[in-house]
Amino acid sequence: MNYAAIKAEADKDWRWLESLPQPLIQIGMGTCGKASGADDIAGTIKKTMRELNLLARTMEVGCIGMCYLEPLMAVRKPGRAAILYGNLTPEKTAAILKRYLTGDDPCLKWSVCTLGAGRVEGIAPIAEHPMMRGQVRIALRNCGLIDPNNIHHYIAAGGYAGLQRALAMSPAEVIEEVKASGLRGRGGAGFPTGVKWEFARKATADTRYIVCNADEGDPGAFMDRALLEGDPHTVLEGMLIAAYAIGASEGFIYVRAEYPLAIERLRKALEEMRRYGLLGRSVLGSQFDFDVSIKEGAGAFVCGEETALMASIQGSRGMPRARPPFPAQAGLWGKPTNINNVETYGNVAAILQNSAQWYAGFGTPKSKGTKTFSLAGKVQRTGLIEVPMGIALKEIIYTIGGGAPKGKQIKGVQTGGPSGGCIPAERFDLPVDYESLASAGSIMGSGGMVVMDQDTCMVDMARYFLTFTQAESCGKCLPCRLGTHQMLGILEDMCEGKATAADIDLLNGLSETVKKGSLCGLGQTAPNPVQTTLRYFREEYNQHVFQRRCAAGVCKPLFHYEIDAQRCNGCGLCAHNCSAGAIRGQKKEPHRIDSAKCTQCGICYQSCKQQAVAIR
Repeated sequence: MNYAAIKAEADKDWRWLESLPQPLIQIGMGTCGKASGADDIAGTIKKTMRELNLLARTMEVGCIGMCYLEPLMAVRKPGRAAILYGNLTPEKTAAILKRYLTGDDPCLKWSVCTLGAGRVEGIAPIAEHPMMRGQVRIALRNCGLIDPNNIHHYIAAGGYAGLQRALAMSPAEVIEEVKASGLRGRGGAGFPTGVKWEFARKATADTRYIVCNADEGDPGAFMDRALLEGDPHTVLEGMLIAAYAIGASEGFIYVRAEYPLAIERLRKALEEMRRYGLLGRSVLGSQFDFDVSIKEGAGAFVCGEETALMASIQGSRGMPRARPPFPAQAGLWGKPTNINNVETYGNVAAILQNSAQWYAGFGTPKSKGTKTFSLAGKVQRTGLIEVPMGIALKEIIYTIGGGAPKGKQIKGVQTGGPSGGCIPAERFDLPVDYESLASAGSIMGSGGMVVMDQDTCMVDMARYFLTFTQAESCGKCLPCRLGTHQMLGILEDMCEGKATAADIDLLNGLSETVKKGSLCGLGQTAPNPVQTTLRYFREEYNQHVFQRRCAAGVCKPLFHYEIDAQRCNGCGLCAHNCSAGAIRGQKKEPHRIDSAKCTQCGICYQSCKQQAVAIR
């Protein structure tokens, strides 16, 4: 089939869906939704519709980004805007369907926003929701709005129009278009995507390969997973365009096996593409042949590094090698190979569909376009966001994220995952772009963003991230293998009150050695959490070493809990919640903590409404 015929069929299917005389119910069925109970919600919908004797069309969608509100459900009555409901339980779900579909009560107290055209009195549209207001969604444009298992939905939303345009251009023109857009790799270093493609195109070879790096392994990062689950075709279309541009006929998606839902939806997407002539020989009737295979990784973090990833695809142990030669010169089986990550390919289709100038209109002169982030940690509105490059950190954390819960004070944010750095709250005016984050000692990385509040110990946070990178080191090079082990040992001593004054200088020196001497990006960036916490939170290190004190109340050997008699009103809530029976006191009289019995679980500190429990 040619593109025009496929598009006509898809548009007809979409128009039919929009004109349904019955309600349309969309259920958020990404991993975050399923983990929050979306399967139970789906079962409740079916049961309730049978009880009401009503017909409705149900549709599974991916994550719309509001993970803190999962499970989510959108209900659209004929001729009206869809209403999105969040934090659902089976009981809430049944009540909404009964009251709205039979009695026309939209259940405002459980509503989040409306989706699509039209308004509902008392409910703001999604563009006005605090979490969505500052976003510009390009890679995520379809997530949570279309059925990822139905290629018609993607095509009706403009999918594969970018590929159609690319096939009408020469490969060199496609590369120039991507270069003009200013798109930089969204997987870490931010190398210009078009330039990377050009290197692979110009390399002398009879065979070239395309690889999608979906080996997302950062703690707190879920951008790639959500995009593959919610809109796999946008990534696959980007791969097709890249393959055409560099002259590749075979591609691989390297995705970790811990993403079963993403793999399932990718396989379904590939089946549909082959059925419509979008993969295989003569793609869309052109002279371009291309096919894609899925390679499931075993979960080694180091395989996110390009050369280790290629070794794994070839059946070898995933270990980095020295560069040059770079993959664009000699990659898979010694042939020129282009490797981009999920989000990079997710932007390519939109660029070819809308033009390089359109895409370059977002962001900053050096960092154009948008960036997705997984917003996690001590922030009210956690989830998946996409913002224009250059936006200030404070706008992401306070405006989009809503700040810290329970009135706590935010202390800092870790950007770039375990290889990134901790940026203090006083530097939240910093614009989010490659150069600015690097100047602060951090990196963009793939897009993990973990917010930390006053109850976070920065020494413990550095220890946590180094524990991860040390365990994930492949061990090939000495600085990384032994250096991270020694650094971790020093941090553990600090958290246990065993460190000496000399250990701070030793930790700083080791960080520089590991950074400069390691073979690949894992070792070169592993010291970032340590170096940035030493740079911005030196006082906490001094407290741990010289005062044997953890002011955040995280490192158990370095603190204890006390109840301030002046603040305590004797409500007994702390004693009621204490499983160790360590709190005593008469009702309406100040209570006290028996240190010998206290397990330092922190439940008294968390539950006290008078803030009478203090960390000493």
